Amino acid sequence: MLAIKSPRAYAHEPGLRARTGEFIKPYATHIRILTSPRAWQAVNPQLTQSLSENGIRWEIEYLTGECTDAAIETLKQNVEQQQAELLLAIGGGRVLDAAKAVGSQLPALKVVNFATVAATCAAWSPIAIIYNAQGGHLRSQPLGKMPDLVLVDSEVIASSDVRYLKAGIVDALAKYYEFYPYLRNNPDDLALDLKVMTAQRALDVFRELGAAAVSANAQQQVTPALVKVIDACIVLAGLANSVRDVLPTPGFAHAIHNRLTHQPELHHWLHGEKVGFSLLVQSLVEHSGVPDAELLALLRQYDMPLTLAPLTGDRAAAIRTLAEQIKFPAASAERLPFRITADALEQALLATENTF
Repeated sequence: MLAIKSPRAYAHEPGLRARTGEFIKPYATHIRILTSPRAWQAVNPQLTQSLSENGIRWEIEYLTGECTDAAIETLKQNVEQQQAELLLAIGGGRVLDAAKAVGSQLPALKVVNFATVAATCAAWSPIAIIYNAQGGHLRSQPLGKMPDLVLVDSEVIASSDVRYLKAGIVDALAKYYEFYPYLRNNPDDLALDLKVMTAQRALDVFRELGAAAVSANAQQQVTPALVKVIDACIVLAGLANSVRDVLPTPGFAHAIHNRLTHQPELHHWLHGEKVGFSLLVQSLVEHSGVPDAELLALLRQYDMPLTLAPLTGDRAAAIRTLAEQIKFPAASAERLPFRITADALEQALLATENTF
């Protein structure tokens, strides 16, 4: 069975924050806003002026911690108490995922995601990542309902720390390196073929325009290269995630990432930075200790961490524990052309102690 789940609409233009009210008015005039202090500052005063000009009433709350079950439940209760018609999420992955999760629990609620960074494909992706209060990954929750609208303002993203864009590029290019290996043993799987084709297109954009986009972001300039790379990070990566089949094809690097989120010493790494390191580990497992040369060059280009930060206690023992606790579905592992074992993961993790 082939299934594709995507938002109903996507709009991206420089200065869009000043037109947000125009986009929302057809859906609702009584809304709740979920955001973070930094994201709220990044879109204002233009966004609130636009809401007021379009007669939209709003109440606001801030997500200052992780996207947890408790945070989702609190937001859901606040939406219901307010009797809001629409939930506008403004921010990065945690904010957008919390809003998507609430939207899936409230069928009548409209959800609009406004991405203020291009660090992940969360604005588009058909899952919500649920963490514990300490930032450890608990589960990737499939959504029963997708956002009605995804909004992107390239001026806002151009003003953000370039580290977010680099992390977003790596999180997006990961889709190709994670999905392509499945094709070797499953060449007739149409859903998988579509995932790989979409991920390949994103990788091509990064090969051609990634450096120029990073340079534009560093100079806080909106350029055609930056616009195209933002769309690749959000739309192409999100679409690759949106194509599903009966047998799941989860990304192995993301499974490694999920375990890394439980290491307090790595909490300062962004999602895409953890994924970047995990891609290196995957490549070492896949290619018997010799990483893919182009992948390694891309990880270096975007300043990804290539070795673990200092770990508490005996380092070798901590790495062995990490390797043993990385979980990956057996049915999915059988579809890959390389074997996943704790010993192989340990050897790959130890190999990252060397200089690449």
